[in-house]
Amino acid sequence: MGLIVLDAGVVIAVLDASDVHHGAVMQALADAQASGDGFVLPASAYAECLVSPSRSGPQAVATVDQFLDALPSRVEPATRAIGRVAASLRAAHGPGLRLPDALVVATAVVLTADRIITTDARWPVVPVTVEVVGAG
Repeated sequence: MGLIVLDAGVVIAVLDASDVHHGAVMQALADAQASGDGFVLPASAYAECLVSPSRSGPQAVATVDQFLDALPSRVEPATRAIGRVAASLRAAHGPGLRLPDALVVATAVVLTADRIITTDARWPVVPVTVEVVGAG
């Protein structure tokens, strides 16, 4: 049993069957669930996941929450410690690691997660195992 931090692209891909990453993400989450892993979504990634559904209305937002509850996962608040680590990561990696991604990595570092699952293959090497799923 491990702890997995999810990037926003993972949740977005799960909820959109036409997303190029959908099948690979569904498989990765099923495999992790079968292993008994737990899931965390950083508050920053949660907000990112809700942008498009918020344009569509309350039912679309509720669909995201229903998925997260069914997974099950928890939304991790952005704490001072997470902010500090994210700033350090940004300082070390510059524009190669955008702030939203640095917050995901920082959440994994602070929580000592086993890995991050993302659909973004452009991340630099970070101090946490990163599993890139889908077309990248």
